[in-house]
Amino acid sequence: MINEAVQLRVEKTLSFVPEGNVISYGLLADLCGLPGRARMMGKCLQEIETDCNWHRVLRADGKIALPSGSDKAREQRERLIAEGVEVKRSRVNMKNFGWTPDIHTILVLSLIHISEPTRPRLISYAVFCLK
Repeated sequence: MINEAVQLRVEKTLSFVPEGNVISYGLLADLCGLPGRARMMGKCLQEIETDCNWHRVLRADGKIALPSGSDKAREQRERLIAEGVEVKRSRVNMKNFGWTPDIHTILVLSLIHISEPTRPRLISYAVFCLK
């Protein structure tokens, strides 16, 4: 069972991902202040009961992580297509549809729900994005 505070972080972070864009589990974990915890994000999304744009989260290679042919995989594919995301063979081109938050968004997220020890990593990511 995932901590409620982590679930709230995930829901809040996913609310920033714009329609028509996707995010990897790893980047979601980083933006939630939980670097290296991509698998935790998957577990968390399984447990969240609200509609928190879970369909916008994919593996780093752009592939839908859910079992191929499952109802949830079909739903994710359909929801992505409805938002204008091209899905080919259960995969999305992350270069075309992957979301890269701007510096403002990263700083807002860090102020909203990121613990103090994690802020330097997010700020480093923000500086990297500016280059």
